[in-house]
Amino acid sequence: MFTKYMTAGLLGSALLASAAFAQSAAPTTTAPVAAVTASDSSYNGNWRTSKVVGLNVYNDGNESLGSINDLLTDKSGNIKAVVIGVGGFLGVGEQLVAVPFDKIKFVNEPVVNTTAATATGGMNKSATTTTTGAATATTTGSATTATAAKPNPWYPDHAVLSATKDQLKAMSAFKYSTN
Repeated sequence: MFTKYMTAGLLGSALLASAAFAQSAAPTTTAPVAAVTASDSSYNGNWRTSKVVGLNVYNDGNESLGSINDLLTDKSGNIKAVVIGVGGFLGVGEQLVAVPFDKIKFVNEPVVNTTAATATGGMNKSATTTTTGAATATTTGSATTATAAKPNPWYPDHAVLSATKDQLKAMSAFKYSTN
């Protein structure tokens, strides 16, 4: 019984090997490869799309509208539309809307919002943190420390769209085509 299985296995292997040897390599012609001349410095000022996707979108009143989920391009690679996720919580219940790319304005400076939080702990020690756009100041007792945020050259801080969240929710939902 074992010899039958062994014989069948050897015969099958021989058939597969003969089919592999029977295939001949087709002649191929390759065009000469052009030398790459671009350097890292030639791309300064361009943004990484992997960093643009996920950016927060605000309106003119610094109210959060959602975040960029996708960029839609034509066949030449030109960005035509921005898909924004509006509403929902952690992606659940979120509606996707497509907005023309020229309606979005990208901003390098952080959103200007002033918030103050006071924490007390220990023996009458208090610390106050104030965030105003690009700078954060922390005051503990009489000492003040200021930290300025440096804009990143590879992507903007956020995007601005002149619309309200209700206007975006009222737009027809964007659906990816399956054809």
